Amino acid sequence: MIFVTSDLHGYPLKRFQQLLDEAGFTEDDELYVLGDVIDRHGDGGVETLLWMMEMPNITLLMGNHEAMLLSADFLFDAITDDSLSQISYEQMNALAHWMNNGAQPTLDALRKLHAQKPETLCDLLDYLRDAPLYAAVTAGEKDFILTHAGLGSFRPGRKLSQYAADDLLWHRPSVEERYFPDAMVIFGHTPTQFLEGGQEGRMYRTDTWIDVDTGAAGGGAPMVLRLDDLQPFYAQEE
Repeated sequence: MIFVTSDLHGYPLKRFQQLLDEAGFTEDDELYVLGDVIDRHGDGGVETLLWMMEMPNITLLMGNHEAMLLSADFLFDAITDDSLSQISYEQMNALAHWMNNGAQPTLDALRKLHAQKPETLCDLLDYLRDAPLYAAVTAGEKDFILTHAGLGSFRPGRKLSQYAADDLLWHRPSVEERYFPDAMVIFGHTPTQFLEGGQEGRMYRTDTWIDVDTGAAGGGAPMVLRLDDLQPFYAQEE
C-alpha cells in the first residue's frame, strides 16, 4: 500500500512512528513525505530526516522549507576570513528568509550534527538535494500526482516537468481550483484550517485534489493518508 504525509515541521519522531503504526504502515508499504519535514519545532526535524534516510520504502519530496535550507547551505562550508568576506547579498537574503520562516531549531540541530558527525551532515544535505519536486503513483487502481504545494499556474496539457519550482513549492490554492479529471493531486503546504470551510486537524478534499497539511507547523499534529482507499489516519490527542 502507498501512504502520504506532509509538513511534519519538527513533529517528534516517536509520535510520528506511532502514527504510522496506527495506520498499519509496514516495511512492505511505501510512504511519500511531501516536504517540510524541517523547521518550527523540536529539533527542527533533523532526527526524522536521519531516520528517513535509512528507510528504503520512504521517499521525501522537496518542500519549500527544505529548499530554503539548501539556499543557505553555504553555512556549512568551512568558515574562514575569506569565505566570510565572500558571502553575497543573495546568500544573506536567503538566510534571512529561512530564519524568518522558523529555521532556528533546524539550524541548531545541524550545527550540533556538524560538530559531532560532519560526514553525516554532508550525507543529509545530499539527501535533500536529491529530493524530487513531484511524483506520480498508482494505488488502488487510481492515479495520483504528489507535490508539496499543489500545481501553481495549472494548465491541463502542461507536463509536470514544465512547472517552475515555485509553482510546486509555494502555491496556495483556492478551494475553487481544479486539476485533472483522471488523477487526484495530493499536497500539503497550506494548513487545511486556512482553506474556506476547512477544519483544523483534518484533511481537505475536493473532486480533484486533497490537502493533507493538518497544522503541525502551528503546533498541531500531522496526518497520514492511505492512497489505496483514501483512508485518513490522524494522530491521537496527547
